[in-house]
Amino acid sequence: MIMKTTAHLIAEAKARIENLAPAAVAAELEDEDVLLVDLREAEERAQHGSIPRAIHAPRGMLEFSADPTSAYHQSEFDPGRRTILYCASGGRSALAADMLRVLGYTRVAHLEGGLKSWREAELPVVAAT
Repeated sequence: MIMKTTAHLIAEAKARIENLAPAAVAAELEDEDVLLVDLREAEERAQHGSIPRAIHAPRGMLEFSADPTSAYHQSEFDPGRRTILYCASGGRSALAADMLRVLGYTRVAHLEGGLKSWREAELPVVAAT
């Protein structure tokens, strides 16, 4: 039996989705209609801060948050809206962007390298709310 690792799954997801560098995400955020989603757990957000304008939808609840028929749907999510996801280093967000693609989101991408790459690019981080 051949077993795939999470690294394999992430690489496969990245081949199917749009991967954005920090500068590209920063440029897209100039458009007020772009939805930026922080997938990290609340503890990670409290410890490391968040990218300005990001809403919080933990990875474990993303599909429910994004599904308009779910009792847990967050109104900011719309399958036609430009949606950019991020996590700590880009693995969870790649998998999540691929899942949103499967759910019918047509304008979804993720921040390659996550918050780590954002910080390395010296882009702003705020205290998570």
